[in-house]
Amino acid sequence: MKFYQSLILNFSTKQNANLAFHVQDDPSTVIQNHQRLAKELGYEYKNLVHMKQIHSNIVKIVDQNDNFTNPPTCDGLITNKKETPLMVMVADCSPILFYDDVKNIIAVAHAGRAGAFGNIVQNVIKSFINDFDSDPKNIKVEVGPAICQKCYEVGVEIVKEAHSLRLEYAVLQKKERYYLDIRAILKKQLLHESVLDNNIKISNICNCCDDNYYSYREDKKCGRFAGIISL
Repeated sequence: MKFYQSLILNFSTKQNANLAFHVQDDPSTVIQNHQRLAKELGYEYKNLVHMKQIHSNIVKIVDQNDNFTNPPTCDGLITNKKETPLMVMVADCSPILFYDDVKNIIAVAHAGRAGAFGNIVQNVIKSFINDFDSDPKNIKVEVGPAICQKCYEVGVEIVKEAHSLRLEYAVLQKKERYYLDIRAILKKQLLHESVLDNNIKISNICNCCDDNYYSYREDKKCGRFAGIISL
């Protein structure tokens, strides 16, 4: 857990239990998990905005219709509202948290292969700039625990797609097997959008290797851990 002036930033673990409603968990248990996490971090759980994530590059500005019981369908959220925590849930994909400490803007993004290939990072940064007048040089980014390249084996079709998008630098071939480095893609995309290198922090924790985190590759019936940020 990390606390900045006027900011809560956290990546949960299995210790915080499952936070997703779509994984055959009892909804009342999931709510209790949210309540415990909110109490621990110091926010009101009913003010939290999470997402119905669809592996897209859609980024939404939080509005009055978005709340805990009515999550928007998207893979990125951005807001300047205080006491409106944003959450991204994952179990192999990268949870990304963004913060402009000059304009006081926060955002989250869900970036698996689809999000990285669709450059959701670019869409988040564009929203910072176009919708909130941010300077990308003031945006700080933290990428939480996610599957590492050695655990992320992909098929030939995904390799072909990566090459078509000029992302071949993120593909490692070992004999007849291929492995994808999502972190490398996200880092390059952030730098391309003028986010400063020293403002980018990428966790080296692999949730698939580390038993403290859920991993869909390890267990398709697993829960979801999360990245949370709030002004």
